[in-house]
Amino acid sequence: MSKLKLTGIHHMFPNKKGQVSVLADIHLHVEQGEFVSIIGPSGSGKSTLFHIIGGLVQPTSGEVWLDNEQVTGKKGLISYMPQQPALFPWRSIEENVALGQEVAGESRTAAIAKAREWLPKVGLGGYEREFPHVLSGGMQQRVSFLRALLSPQELMCLDEPFGSLDALTRLDMQAWLLNIWEHNKRSILFVTHSIEEALFLSDRIYVLSNKPASILEELKVPWARPRQEAVMQESAFIALRQHIQGLLRREKTNNVSY
Repeated sequence: MSKLKLTGIHHMFPNKKGQVSVLADIHLHVEQGEFVSIIGPSGSGKSTLFHIIGGLVQPTSGEVWLDNEQVTGKKGLISYMPQQPALFPWRSIEENVALGQEVAGESRTAAIAKAREWLPKVGLGGYEREFPHVLSGGMQQRVSFLRALLSPQELMCLDEPFGSLDALTRLDMQAWLLNIWEHNKRSILFVTHSIEEALFLSDRIYVLSNKPASILEELKVPWARPRQEAVMQESAFIALRQHIQGLLRREKTNNVSY
């Protein structure tokens, strides 16, 4: 059964000349326990698509389905991790982790207890009562991810969560994310600009066109799990990376020619 299904999503924004089309006939799905990535040119509407899935934006047309229920425009049904950690500086680490559970109706005591149980599992034991400013960027992203993971919503939408990290920290976080996910198997929809990241993490990848964004290609990632970084050096990985690069390069060329 599909955890998430989008059918015929179109979206337009008003501008000075009337309206501009951002999304054009998007159809995609995420199965239970599946890791799916979206990759596309900058400004292609990936974040807008997440806002539609989360109910923050009503699409011009089309439908959002979760667990076979039509939920277009309904808020609070997904767990969302933004590009930046978005931690509250006045809340301790355990309080930041507990926030999603509290918003969903969990008691503060129970939410804090679960945060304390999980923080050592993600390498943050001993930081429970510290505040965000003492953590590195990668550690703050772990807190943000754990907050999303412990929220009760079963679908996690991660919007370029590692985009601001340096290359080495980003690789470490990718391996860390896979390890946590493989023990939890939540359904994940992941937006990234990195082809390597999408290939390393995902079961499937949707490649978007320029605006108005449509799906250029849906790709199945062939490597078994668990995955190691060494897969990135395999010839098949490099060939698939070059294929996606070619798709995106043609989109960039087409955009310049208008």
